[in-house]
Amino acid sequence: MEANQNIKITIAGRPYRLSVKLEEEEVVRKAADFVNQTILEYSKAFEYKDHQDLFAMIALQTSANSIRLEEERSFRNKDLEIKLSEIDEVLSSYLEKD
Repeated sequence: MEANQNIKITIAGRPYRLSVKLEEEEVVRKAADFVNQTILEYSKAFEYKDHQDLFAMIALQTSANSIRLEEERSFRNKDLEIKLSEIDEVLSSYLEKD
């Protein structure tokens, strides 16, 4: 059974209490740091009415990055599958000669 622990993070000056798995704590804290840093960068670069605008931009950026990474992973998996198939054919033809 995986143990959960309660942590407190702050995003855009607001505290949030979360219950996370022990092994996920570091990732959650890094994500909160990323969001806070991105809010800071966006607030300097763009006009905005409130943090909601910045959160929307961060959500869009993060979603676009996630989709791009998934597409790259899918491409690499297909490419790897093709390469492995080619290797299998070469090895099979070599073994058939003996």
